[in-house]
Amino acid sequence: MRLLHRFAGRIASALFFAFALAGAGQVSAQQLGWEGETGVFITPLAYTAATSPKKFALPTVAYHYLDAGPVIGIFSQASITSGYSNRIEFGYTRTVHSTGGNAALSPLWTDGFNTFHAKGALIKENAWKQPWMPQVSAGFMVRSQVRNVGGALTKKDTTNGDIYVAASKTITQLKPMPIIVTGGIRGSNAQLFALAGNAPDWAALGFGSVAFVFQGPAKSTVVFAAEVSQQPNHVKDLPGAVIPTAMVYAVRVLPSPKLPLSLDVGVLQGPGRIAPGIDLKARNRPAFAISYKF
Repeated sequence: MRLLHRFAGRIASALFFAFALAGAGQVSAQQLGWEGETGVFITPLAYTAATSPKKFALPTVAYHYLDAGPVIGIFSQASITSGYSNRIEFGYTRTVHSTGGNAALSPLWTDGFNTFHAKGALIKENAWKQPWMPQVSAGFMVRSQVRNVGGALTKKDTTNGDIYVAASKTITQLKPMPIIVTGGIRGSNAQLFALAGNAPDWAALGFGSVAFVFQGPAKSTVVFAAEVSQQPNHVKDLPGAVIPTAMVYAVRVLPSPKLPLSLDVGVLQGPGRIAPGIDLKARNRPAFAISYKF
């Protein structure tokens, strides 16, 4: 299984660089984040699945790959997301995990878990003919069959979730380089999006992202983004462990307006030394993604 994950990661990487070099034009692809929502890598955008008014959107599918290091292991995710009336989106993601090689710590991570998500627009961008108005949306995540860290220690499936509000604004005045800015707050009892299991309690956490959009070769689009997501301080059933804020630096390539496809590559600044004698070695970890809208 580990070899399969590595092979898939190399394919995703090769595809990314092939399209980055060959790039072929701007795009209307739907881009899915790590857990299947319309977003960057680890943070949601306020925008929802694009479709016509009073119609359901054809699904968008995505594959994400994260090499979280020799302790935590490798994660692969497959997502499917749809929407309705250009205001609501909903979907499902399955996370599959391949164990790391640390005999003492790697058994704290098990096979994988499920994520169900939905999001709805509360205020549309530029509402009431106000050009400064961001889009504001509310959404949630529910994760089941989680056995990472605390679940592995207690040998029980656990459930956790997020509830969030996000505001996104596309600033077009700085031509030819639009900027997409997002900020939000979430309530969560998940630790590192369930990759590190559960938090002891629910906590209010901030997140945000900024993305710079450039015209690439042959009318392709290249997006440079940075995002940050605050995490609960502690891990349930692992006293003394402290998890830092997660950050990702990413590049997204949209190769063609005729091809509803996007390709991402990113670097996760995840947890390193979280307690005396416990180093998860998840700093500067590579991630890849591909999204396709039918």
